Amino acid sequence: MKETRHLGVYAAIIENDSILLVKKARGAYLGKLDLPGGSIEHGEKPEETLKRELKEETNCDIKDAKLIDANSVVVNWLHHGENENMHHIGIIYKVSLLTHNIKEDADGLDSLGAIWYKIKDLNKEIISPLTLETLELLGYKIK
Repeated sequence: MKETRHLGVYAAIIENDSILLVKKARGAYLGKLDLPGGSIEHGEKPEETLKRELKEETNCDIKDAKLIDANSVVVNWLHHGENENMHHIGIIYKVSLLTHNIKEDADGLDSLGAIWYKIKDLNKEIISPLTLETLELLGYKIK
């Protein structure tokens, strides 16, 4: 089985017991709800990645961002017909938004759109493992 690593920067945006998530259009989390964010480009600082990815996937601007965790999960998935074991490493920021003009349509890359979800309505089957670990770190129990 092929082993890969993916390093990304992600935003945990929670307001009024809701979290802003994107529906994945591709990759190991295809069809699942995930934290907005993504890969660090060459020479980019994590906070620059956070701002860029958040704008691309949600159309929102950051008011404040606080580093809360660096975590990782291992996911097995079928990639181009081949089994792949991906070590997904995420740098997670708790983010408050400056703007709330949420882009609910696809970004043409990873996201099928961003939507606010009531945390109590989420379950382990519909969210990514990194999202699950982040919510549990923040004290939420997901069924």
